[in-house]
Formats: sequence, C-alpha cells, structure tokens
Amino acid sequence: MPSTILWDHDGVLVDTEHLYYRATRQVLARHGVDLTIAQYQQNHLVDDSGSWHLLRARGVAEEAVQALRRERNEIYGRFLVDNDVMVPGALDLLRRLRPRYRMAVVTSSERVHFDAIHAHTGLRGLVDFVLTRDAYGACKPHPEPYLSAVARFGAAKDECVVVEDSERGLIAAKAAGLACWMVYSPMTEGQKFDAADRRFMSLAEIGEVLLGARA
Repeated sequence: MPSTILWDHDGVLVDTEHLYYRATRQVLARHGVDLTIAQYQQNHLVDDSGSWHLLRARGVAEEAVQALRRERNEIYGRFLVDNDVMVPGALDLLRRLRPRYRMAVVTSSERVHFDAIHAHTGLRGLVDFVLTRDAYGACKPHPEPYLSAVARFGAAKDECVVVEDSERGLIAAKAAGLACWMVYSPMTEGQKFDAADRRFMSLAEIGEVLLGARA
C-alpha cells in the first residue's frame, strides 16, 4: 500500500466540471458555437486542447478569443463562489487520512479558482501542499505535474498513488510511472481507464481501502 497520496482536484474532491462546462458554453454561444458535452469531455478532459479552436475556425480574431477566455474565467469564478462544490465526505476523508498518509493536491486549476473554492473549507491544512496550474510548465496529460509532486516529497514512485477521475489524468500518472486509482465521475464516464491500477465508485470506497490498510 502507498504512503503518499496525490489527489487530483476537479472531479475527485470537488464537483466543478459541470460549472466549467456551463461557463465555457455560455461564452462560445455568443459566436454561434453550441458546445456539446461530448466535445467538452474530449477537448478538456481527454486531450486538453480546450475549445477555443472552435471560435478560431469561425474566424474570430485572437484578441476576441482571449477576451472571451478571460470572461469565461470570471464567470466560472462567480459560479465557484455561489455554489458548494465539495464532494460529500471529501473533507472528512482527508481529515481521517491526514495522520496516516502524506498527501498533496495536484490540479490543473488556476490558483485563483482553487483559492475561491477553498477560502473557507480548510482543505489546505489537510494536505502537505497544493500544486495549481502556476506551479509547473506542462499540464496533464503530460507527467510533469505528478513528477513535480513526487520530487517535492522526495518520495520513491512505488510509495505513491494518484487518485484521478479522467483519462487525461490517468495518462499523466502512468507516464510519470505511478500507480493510479480511478474514482467514478459522471463527466468522465465512458473514457478509457484500462491502464488504471484500481477503479472505485466513490471516495468512500477508496477511504475504506486506505484506512483499512493503516488501521
């Protein structure tokens, strides 16, 4: 069993993907782009290409695209403040695991959005550190985010396990040479998880395994 847990954030500890989809879809619609959930899942949760190429294909100028990106981020930020997005039981699980495991959050979220979510949750005090998008160069599915976390812990790779919900995250974890446990998320249902070391339907199931191993 691992001694170090590297948690993905969105889709694992917080339920935010539907809000990011809503905000992205809202700004794209102004230029006649009807972003489907399937497009969003592929562009944002598998290959990390984003959806702005859909605007460029319609001839939208780059300056306007970047303005819409900023506006999307502002809308998403408001959604995060106005909604309770913590996955039920996530904070309690982290509290119970804290005395027994080293833990970090490794996320593609911008720091401003992470801070908006956790202004009052106390999550930062339950993990050793958090790596947000500003902390590394290449995003998942590149292995750099997870390799950075392993290096910061000074851990051996076989001491670590990644907890993810998306194909993109799984690819990043395996490319980093790490074990990866997948937890069910409706936004990533149907993606390819054959490379996962284990699959779970909930955080509660993961907690049973981890707490049972260090009872």
